[in-house]
Amino acid sequence: MNGTYQSTFFAPCPRGLETVLRDELIQLSAEYIEPLLGGVRFRGPFELCYRVNLYSRIASRVLWAISECSYRTEQDIYLNALSLKWPSWFSANHRIKVHVNAHHCPLPSLEFVTLRIKDAICDQFRKAQGTRPNVDTRNPDIGIYAFLDDKTCTFYLDTTGEPLFKRGYRRAQGPSPLRENLAAGILSLAGWTPGQVLLDPMCGSGTFLLEAAQIASNIAPGLNRSFAFENFLNFDQDAWAQLLTKSQATERSIDAGTLFGSDHDLQAVSAAKMNVEAAGFGTTIAIEHADVLDVHPTHSQGLLVTNPPYGVRSGHDTQLEEWYPQLGDALKRHFTGWRAFIFTADLRLPKRIRLAATRRTPLFNGALECRLLEYPIVQGSNRSKPIHSVLSP
Repeated sequence: MNGTYQSTFFAPCPRGLETVLRDELIQLSAEYIEPLLGGVRFRGPFELCYRVNLYSRIASRVLWAISECSYRTEQDIYLNALSLKWPSWFSANHRIKVHVNAHHCPLPSLEFVTLRIKDAICDQFRKAQGTRPNVDTRNPDIGIYAFLDDKTCTFYLDTTGEPLFKRGYRRAQGPSPLRENLAAGILSLAGWTPGQVLLDPMCGSGTFLLEAAQIASNIAPGLNRSFAFENFLNFDQDAWAQLLTKSQATERSIDAGTLFGSDHDLQAVSAAKMNVEAAGFGTTIAIEHADVLDVHPTHSQGLLVTNPPYGVRSGHDTQLEEWYPQLGDALKRHFTGWRAFIFTADLRLPKRIRLAATRRTPLFNGALECRLLEYPIVQGSNRSKPIHSVLSP
């Protein structure tokens, strides 16, 4: 499993960020990279999964492909799972959980497929060692994933464990926090780079700002957590320790004065400040209590990135329809010379804000269809600007 042996991996990510993840994997020296719907397939030596888990800001997890088979019945899947050498990958002392996902699968019950795969794993362990691993659906040591299309079943071992968007810095959160990897992807799509002024005037618990600070500091997002690959029998402790040491050596300090956040909700401001302090950015990220309509930037140029409240989150549809044009007017009055990126699931916003988006990028927040809207803020109305829409709402 080591050296130049080529393993195949699949990294799921928020839908719409597949090309961003592809570019990230290129930088991490992955090979045979293939963006697919909802993730990217790639290859490399097994230790590549260490690097991707440690450094990826976009992936949700990293799955190691271990087998692929054709099937017609549940018994076909059972027999293939039974033939795999599970005891060579993890021990019977580890707790397992089987996940099954499918697309166009003809079988009537995925729950039964899940049970048959679990039975096969346990039967293989009994045959090889006379004992079997226990199942733990809440806190497993080893995750086994199976994906079924209409004819093929692919088995994966999860190298990640807790999802990669759980960075470990969040101490408090609002009612609908943005996932960290989605925030990092939005910053990438917006073209934000370290040193550029960034403002989130509806910052909630501060996710955009914290992701930006980690990027600017070159802090690996997976640095302060454990991973499922540490439970594998082929885990190379020395290689992992060297990778961690190298990562810590490349961290850098950042200056204050470029990352700003505000929110009209005092509880959100308190949560953001708590998270910023816990992450070690209390002196570099400025958070204040202010309504977005009253915020005045201290710089003539910069990037505004925000995720405003919308109907699904707030439940006040009428108020939002009145508020959207006020937001557009405030941006025109206060932020001339800036670029604004608004991430929203409310597809009424582009029509109500009275600004013309130059780019509309479809993204998904979980199952929720969203848009990332780009607005260059110029004096007066910019309704005459052309719209480049990947997918119009």
